[in-house]
Parts: sequence; C-alpha cells; structure tokens
Amino acid sequence: QVQLVESGGALVQPGGSLRLSCTTSGSIFSINAMGWYRGKQRELVAIMPRGGSTIYPDSVKGRFTMSRDNAKNTVYLQMNSLKPEDTALYYCYAEQLGNDYWGQGTQVTVSS
Repeated sequence: QVQLVESGGALVQPGGSLRLSCTTSGSIFSINAMGWYRGKQRELVAIMPRGGSTIYPDSVKGRFTMSRDNAKNTVYLQMNSLKPEDTALYYCYAEQLGNDYWGQGTQVTVSS
C-alpha cells in the first residue's frame, strides 16, 4: 500500500505561481510512476515514469514542472503563469506493481 498526501493548494491570481507537494508513505518500493492529475475527469497534468522523462500535455507544457526529492519521498508540481482554466482539484498519483494510488486532492483556484 502507498499513501499519498497532497498540500499547497490555494487561491491565486491569474499569472501567479503555486507549488504543490505530494508526500508518499507506506510501501513505496517499486513505485513505477508518479504524477499529477486534475478535475473530476482526472485530466493528466504531469507523469514521471521511473527512469524516464516527465510528460506534460500541451495545456500545461512550459508552465508546469514536476520534480522529486527522493530523500523526502516527495514530488512537487511547480505551476507558473496560472490561468483561470487551471482551477481544479489536483490529485497526486502513483503506480506500483500494476496498482493505482491516489491522494485526496488539493484545491487550486485561479481567480482575480
């Protein structure tokens, strides 16, 4: 079992920046990929396969950056140049041995 806890969501003005964090715990050995999704339909925001390059959809490419700190068992999502359409509940995701794990979500609201 893998537990994921997100934090960092907030209300921010258009053009602003925000950094989300996702801390993992539990049996984190053999996590194959981690990522971020958003909204009810779980739209892909970023996916980081182990040993591979991070993938971003066109909607966030160049504005969002996913990173990880293995010592802290934490992944981050740096979001710059935020737009109102980025407003959503953001979920942290992990895949391990064919099983999908999700965090509870953190709300990002972009509004003036």
